[in-house]
Amino acid sequence: MEIKQIPLNDLHVKLGGKMVPFAGYNMPVRYSSDIEEHMAVRKGVGVFDVSHMGEFKIEGPQALDLIQRVTSNDASKLVDGQAQYSCLPNENGGIVDDLIVYKIKDNDYLVVVNASNIEKDWNWISKFNTKGAAMKNISDDICLFAVQGPNALATLQKLTGTDLKNIKYYHFAIGEFAGVKDVVMSNTGYTGAGGFEIYVNKQYAEKIWNAIFEAGKEFNIKPIGLGARDTLRLEMGFCLYGNDIDDTTSPLEAGLGWITKFTKDFTNSANLKNQKENGVKKKLVGFKMIDKGIPRHDYQIKDASGDVIGKVTSGTMSPMLSVGLGLGYVSTENATPGSEIFIDVRGKALRAQVNKLPLV
Repeated sequence: MEIKQIPLNDLHVKLGGKMVPFAGYNMPVRYSSDIEEHMAVRKGVGVFDVSHMGEFKIEGPQALDLIQRVTSNDASKLVDGQAQYSCLPNENGGIVDDLIVYKIKDNDYLVVVNASNIEKDWNWISKFNTKGAAMKNISDDICLFAVQGPNALATLQKLTGTDLKNIKYYHFAIGEFAGVKDVVMSNTGYTGAGGFEIYVNKQYAEKIWNAIFEAGKEFNIKPIGLGARDTLRLEMGFCLYGNDIDDTTSPLEAGLGWITKFTKDFTNSANLKNQKENGVKKKLVGFKMIDKGIPRHDYQIKDASGDVIGKVTSGTMSPMLSVGLGLGYVSTENATPGSEIFIDVRGKALRAQVNKLPLV
């Protein structure tokens, strides 16, 4: 498979970014060290170039109907300028992808999907587009910068007349930013550190990137790679598609019941409703290590008797806590916060405790 390049690829190389293939794209995994970049976001401000993400426009009188039929959350509740976390359930109880639905105005929506699933999601949504909503895949035209951290607001406010502090969490505004018109400024992110995601046409990408770094100079702004993105989202317990959720995990098992609304019919809703009523056999939980050790993807999770009760889906050493932490599926009876579980790290059963999310 040919590896694609994001528009600012050469800039990241120049900045010292270590480029690796990720989700079909050449992406910066780190510029300095994962820990340094992680702390820059938690304590200051950092910028992720996540232009590999996919964006679809869904428009016209049938747009909402299509979104309602393919997504689990209730998009009819959205007001103009509001975003909603949701997922695309498949027909067998699993998840095609998780995504964000942006309502620009009536009959005008933007759907943001994971980079690895752009083609898969496009085909899936198209399959249900039987009433003629206008769909357009604009993924290759859009650059996306996630500016995250406690100093993100002060940095970005210098570049726009839009009052950013009035944009509530999971809301957005469209306006002039760094002299460029029609920029989407969204109070969303994947770090739990606060901040905004900036969507801009790729022709203005370098101009916007440079303006953000100039504005953030006084806060020691840093470019941040995928390595720190992973440790940041794990401290919050945010799911990563392909690790913690996939075609075989149900949204209810994954703790995504809150985005699964049975006030409408959607793909496989009857079966999922049944699952909600009867309970699930396994649940995605967050955990922290008690013994010294780092949990990793696919490590077995055991109970005190040594029986396998699940597996780790994501794990890392937390830069904030300096302990191993992770996410994993365990049998429901072991999923209560406070439960002791054991992670099999290279043949050793290390103690861990199930924790409420976020983990930090």
